[in-house]
Amino acid sequence: MRALGQIALLFGKLSLLAVGGANSTVPEIARVTISQKHWLSAAQFSQFYAIANTAPGPNVMIVTVIGAHVAGVLGGAVATIAMVLPAGIAAAFVAAVFDKHREARWRRLAQAALLPITAGLVLAAASLLARQSDTGWLTLTLTMCAALLTWRTTLHPLWLLGGGAVVGLLFL
Repeated sequence: MRALGQIALLFGKLSLLAVGGANSTVPEIARVTISQKHWLSAAQFSQFYAIANTAPGPNVMIVTVIGAHVAGVLGGAVATIAMVLPAGIAAAFVAAVFDKHREARWRRLAQAALLPITAGLVLAAASLLARQSDTGWLTLTLTMCAALLTWRTTLHPLWLLGGGAVVGLLFL
């Protein structure tokens, strides 16, 4: 039961910081689950993140996978509810306030300020995952190629995942 409380507290707090989605909290999730709680190794975290993002559905599935790893199916459910419920309530409140003040200058400023914050949080998450996943020259090369192809082409990310899987099977 203690693990369920820790899961609920961790993801409940992070839920309120998930500006731009759960991916913006990935660095903090990694820091706590790897360095503080020792629930996962860095390699496990990267693998769980990859698994969660290949499954259909929202990007919040990483917390479900972590919760399930720590405390079984109930842990996965608690983690998911804790990550979704507080943010959902806050979003409903903000939407109601924003709707009342459609033309207010402070609203436009708040929205404009959130864009770079969200971008920075998501870039921090990408950087963390890239560093944890790169274990040698091959994975570093694959990461750089995938990043470049994602940025410069319209290639669907699933092709990149498939290509990385094939290269990994052949060379690792």
